Amino acid sequence: MSQVEALADVRYATSGELAGALPGADVLLVWDFRSTALATAWPAASSLRWVHAASAGVNHVLTPEVVASDVVVTNARGVFDEPMAEYVLGLALALAKDLSTTLAHQRERRWRHRETERLGGRHALVAGTGPIGRAIGRKLAAIGMTVTGLGRVARSEDPDLGSVLPMSSLSEALPEADFVVLAAPLTDETRGMIDAKAIAAMKPTARLINVGRGPLVVQEDLVEALSAGRLGGAALDVFVDEPLAGSSPLWHLPNVIVSPHMSGDVVGWRAELVALFADNLSRYLAGQPLRNVVDKTRGYVRERS
Repeated sequence: MSQVEALADVRYATSGELAGALPGADVLLVWDFRSTALATAWPAASSLRWVHAASAGVNHVLTPEVVASDVVVTNARGVFDEPMAEYVLGLALALAKDLSTTLAHQRERRWRHRETERLGGRHALVAGTGPIGRAIGRKLAAIGMTVTGLGRVARSEDPDLGSVLPMSSLSEALPEADFVVLAAPLTDETRGMIDAKAIAAMKPTARLINVGRGPLVVQEDLVEALSAGRLGGAALDVFVDEPLAGSSPLWHLPNVIVSPHMSGDVVGWRAELVALFADNLSRYLAGQPLRNVVDKTRGYVRERS
C-alpha cells in the first residue's frame, strides 16, 4: 500500500472499526469482498464521495443508502478476467477428463484404463458478457468448443462469445449446452437463474460451472439433481453461504468439484488490486474520470457499446 500512502492520508480499519474511521474520509477502499460493514457504518460517512471495491462484485457495498447517494462506486474489473478464464478451462478439462477418478486411482495404486471425453466440438453456454465472461469464451473457443453467450443485450457475431442471447432465452439455450458456465453479476434477473426448472431443461450429461456468485444457483435444487443423477456434474467455486458448511452434500457427491472462492486468485493478485486502486486514486486527485465506474442501479460496470 506504499503507493497509496504516498498519495493520501490512509486509515486502516477492521469491519468493527469502520464507523470510527469513516468521519472525514472522502474515499473508502473495501478490501474484503465479504464485508458488509459499510451498511452499519454509513451514518458516519459524512464526507464520503467514492467507494472502491477490491473485487469484481459490488453487492456488499451497494446498500440502499449508497445507491441513493451521490457516492461513486468503482470495482476491480479487469484484474480477474484471465485468471478466472484459465480456472474455468481447467475445471472443464478436469470434468471431461475425469481427473478426480484418476487421482483417486493413483492414491489407491489402482491401474484401470478407461476412456474420457473431448472438449473440442462441445457446446458451452457462458452466462455473463462482461470481461470475465468474454475471457472465458475466448479460452473455451480456443480449444475447439462452440460458445454461446447469455447477457442483457442480444447480438450476433460477437468476437468473443459467438452469438449472445438475452437472459430471457435461458430456458431455450440450456438444452443445447454441454457446459453451462456462470460468470454473471448477481442481479434481480440472475438470482436463482439455475433452479429446478433450469436444471430439468439441461442435458442429463451436462456440467455446470459457477465462478460468478453463489446465489445464481438454487443450491438445494442442484444438490437434488446431482444426487439423483439428473446432471453430469458440477464445478463450484462460489456458494450461497461461504465457507461451505462441512455438512453440505456437495463435498461428497461424485462428479462435483468444490473450491473455496479462489478462481481469480493467482500469485500477484493483491498487488494488481492495489495498483488499480492507486491509479484510480491518482485520477481522483487530479479530477480525471475514474476507471470501472459501476452503474449502481444495475450492479456492474456497463459495457461499452
